[in-house]
Amino acid sequence: MHFWDEQFWNVSMIPVFGRLHGLKVWIKCCLVLESSKSLRITGFALTLWTNAWRAPDAVGIGNTLRQTSTQMKGEGYESRCVRRKDLLETIVKELPSGTIRYSSKVAAINELSRFKLVHLADGSIIKTKVLIGCDGVNSVVAKWLGLETPVSVVSVGRSAIRGLVEFPDGSGFHPMFHVNFGGGVRFGFLPVDEKTVYWFCTLTPSQLPTCKPLKYEYKK
Repeated sequence: MHFWDEQFWNVSMIPVFGRLHGLKVWIKCCLVLESSKSLRITGFALTLWTNAWRAPDAVGIGNTLRQTSTQMKGEGYESRCVRRKDLLETIVKELPSGTIRYSSKVAAINELSRFKLVHLADGSIIKTKVLIGCDGVNSVVAKWLGLETPVSVVSVGRSAIRGLVEFPDGSGFHPMFHVNFGGGVRFGFLPVDEKTVYWFCTLTPSQLPTCKPLKYEYKK
């Protein structure tokens, strides 16, 4: 990375993130622009199966994540529930110091020959050869590329709530996927480790059973 002056940076690659999901495809020679002031670790957990574990293994963080997650019962596959907080913090620790620039909201983008000039809200300008946009539905990068912004949120017809429960003395649940479903409702939970359980509940209104209204006849 070379600094032209305080307001003009020259880098090879810039991924732009509204959140840090895209860090799973990080490259050590790049500068990551994160719009928040610090690492956002909100959220709960996700289940990674055999094929998904190839990604953290490829970037050298698989074994670290395995130390904080329990292998589900079963043969011939790997399945673990990983806290989102653990995943993000582990990825960030592996990045070289200075890779992530926080409080870096992209305001505009334009071109200079074969380079891209990224204008930030604080007035800084960054020159880069490659610009990767992972900044969500209101992406400035997508808008610059001419991609259409969704007019409204597209509903998949399903609602969900989820969370984590901590059991100080241990949950006592077997390391397996517990789920009950029917009538448009699905509820399940699985252990993250010996003391933490991830749970979820989804509702699909279109699949709820319908009941015919009862008819009453009132006689005086």
